[in-house]
Amino acid sequence: MTIYIDIVLLENLIMNFIILLATGLILKEKIKSIRLLLASLVGAIYSVVSYLSILEIYQSMILKIILSIVIIYIAFNPQTMKKMWKDLIIFYLTSFAFGGAAFALIYIVKPQDILMKNGLFLGTYPLKTAFLGAIVAFVIIMVAFTVVKSKISKKDMFCEIEIGLNETTIKATAMLDTGNMLKEPITNTPVIVVEHTLLYECIPKEILNHLDELIGGDFDNVPEEIKKEYVTKLKLIPFSSLGKQNGMLLGMKADFVKIKNEENEEVKNNIMVGIYNKSLTKKGEYRALLGMELL
Repeated sequence: MTIYIDIVLLENLIMNFIILLATGLILKEKIKSIRLLLASLVGAIYSVVSYLSILEIYQSMILKIILSIVIIYIAFNPQTMKKMWKDLIIFYLTSFAFGGAAFALIYIVKPQDILMKNGLFLGTYPLKTAFLGAIVAFVIIMVAFTVVKSKISKKDMFCEIEIGLNETTIKATAMLDTGNMLKEPITNTPVIVVEHTLLYECIPKEILNHLDELIGGDFDNVPEEIKKEYVTKLKLIPFSSLGKQNGMLLGMKADFVKIKNEENEEVKNNIMVGIYNKSLTKKGEYRALLGMELL
């Protein structure tokens, strides 16, 4: 059986790209095609090296893990170790599901033309067969994740919280947001994102009505006595979500946060309240975002 290196490279490039695309959609990443293409090319080159047995070290499990991490950083550029491990796990799960579905289709179409060398599936089947297998696997994976997400009930997604701030307690419905990994960068304190209109009872309106100006360092609209009291309490929290990349939230440490659900009630004392100057939903189903880490 004659195997052409350029075909091996092209097939693996296409498959890697589709796997990374599916991973990015599942993780709700901001996908950049050029980054996915570069990451896919790295994986495809490794496949060629494996096939040719150019380097004996290619068999090392440590090298394979390092390669996977490099691919993840090129494709999605995770900013924290926690985010990197999350991306890596989803990448592996997607790869396993993709490999099973794609190569099953290839085997059904032309099983006599498939062989395996150094952990790499090879064959003389047409490139369009491999591509069709990739598409089928992609659809199966996306449908599966959609079905799983639809099975999560509202009681699993929402909880009631009480926030103590400036000796005042406010209540709100919060949504459990798996993507909310915000932390105040200096103290590494977890952040709950709260609509600014919810905080009028405990923070002066001169602060809440001029959040954008305060983030830019402009305190001209804030009376001097309020400025003196709050200038040391307010913290800047960088974020890359809520429809804005590389943004900033003003935050303030809560006296306490009480989280309630059907099973228990827990009080957290080391929580930062991130003040969001818009509405989180059009219909007001929830007014705060709570990271899964806090449960």
